Amino acid sequence: MTGRDAIFERYIRPLDPIPTGVVPDLSKMQRFSAMLFDVYGTLLISGAGGIGYKQAPTESVDEVRNLLRRYGINRSPGSFADALNRVIGRAHEISHKQGIDYPEVDIVRIWQQVLGSDDMPLVKDFALEYELIVNPVYPMPGLEDLLLACSTRNIPMGIISNAQFYTVYVLEQFFGATLEERGLDQRLLFFSWREGHAKPSTFMFNRAKAILVGMGIPAASVLYVGNDMRNDMLSAKAVGFKTALFAGDRRSLRQREADDRCRDLSPDLTVTDLRQLIAATVNS
Repeated sequence: MTGRDAIFERYIRPLDPIPTGVVPDLSKMQRFSAMLFDVYGTLLISGAGGIGYKQAPTESVDEVRNLLRRYGINRSPGSFADALNRVIGRAHEISHKQGIDYPEVDIVRIWQQVLGSDDMPLVKDFALEYELIVNPVYPMPGLEDLLLACSTRNIPMGIISNAQFYTVYVLEQFFGATLEERGLDQRLLFFSWREGHAKPSTFMFNRAKAILVGMGIPAASVLYVGNDMRNDMLSAKAVGFKTALFAGDRRSLRQREADDRCRDLSPDLTVTDLRQLIAATVNS
């Protein structure tokens, strides 16, 4: 068992989605030529409702305290989280000055500064453990069924997600295979930590659109699936993609009713189970 396997063994526990009470709307269902997905709250149940390093460890303070002790860090969980947020804030300030509206950090570089260490295996292990503590994750029901339906019917799949290096580790751990072996197209994998831009910026969406058009797939025949009306639906619609709001888990559903940009925004589809999208892989 590798160090990473041991970390997953320590922290991964089954989770179930919490029903939202939202009624699915599949009235505009059609066959799409490609599907792109968010990760946290869409492909994965997310205990924090989104990527975890931004979350205060209020519900997992004892686990974080134990983690700090094991790594020889003599700080309280609260002061440690404050230090993390300060370093992230400084990185964001630099990116804003460079003209990036919605910047993303490389969490490895952030943890190097917070931990004061250049020991990359240690930094990455710590980052993974911290994330799994503050943001427990588990595959969303129906995930394997939807991926299989898309790959069987040769529908290109990709990801546009606010994510970090460990997001790929987590997905591949659950898949028991690489992303490509599960049918995801390497050209269509966009993670914010690689791009330096986070949603709701349209940066990653525009990059995906250009590649898809180069593949002969127009934006209007692409379905983007996500759980956030602003970060996902607004940004995907801005580049011409069709949209499916995933409303299957109360933890992560973000309807953004107070955001003026989302007030009159409606997704093309609303789904509460990923298997409802299998119909979008079948010729009508």
